[in-house]
Amino acid sequence: MFYKRGIIFVISAPSGTGKTTLCEIICKQIPDLKMNISHTTRPPRPNEIDGINYYFIDRQKFQEMIKKNQFLEWAEVYGNFYGTSRKNVEKLLIKGYDVLLEIDTKGAKSVKQIYPESVLIFIMPPSIEDLEKRLYKRDEDSETIKKRLSKVQEEISQMENYDYILVNDDLQEAVKQLSCIIFAERLKTSRIDKEQIKKFLKIEEG
Repeated sequence: MFYKRGIIFVISAPSGTGKTTLCEIICKQIPDLKMNISHTTRPPRPNEIDGINYYFIDRQKFQEMIKKNQFLEWAEVYGNFYGTSRKNVEKLLIKGYDVLLEIDTKGAKSVKQIYPESVLIFIMPPSIEDLEKRLYKRDEDSETIKKRLSKVQEEISQMENYDYILVNDDLQEAVKQLSCIIFAERLKTSRIDKEQIKKFLKIEEG
């Protein structure tokens, strides 16, 4: 392995685009790619487990972490707070794992400022009509769907800040494209540890 350290891959998309499913599949296919576990103040759903789906904490603890600058990024979404722990991400990077962050466009911008070498990937729906259909299939109420759709234009307007744009029309094709992006980024010359290459060449010469 000639890599310096792990890579941060940021995935952003309008709600209902299928980014969570895409992230789950790609992490199963690429063993050394780890999905970051975010902190949240919202209560766990019946099928969710603390430390696996999220780190579930109360508002006071979350506010303390904000004051101590322990988040790479954080946001309030529909009354609940979500955040990405600096410590957790850094631990994975040092161990050589690539880290996948599923966060919004504002959070992605914050991560890019702290880690300029991070890779930002924006997932687009095939169309607004298709996105609306997907949201209704999730059995969400009309008011929630309206709120989510009203944010789509704002989110898509930020896609110029991203390194890659991927349209999730066909899930298998989207997984394949995302996999190509990850492996291509791993092979960039800028990510290679030059000192390890020198050591390798000395061994070969001997």
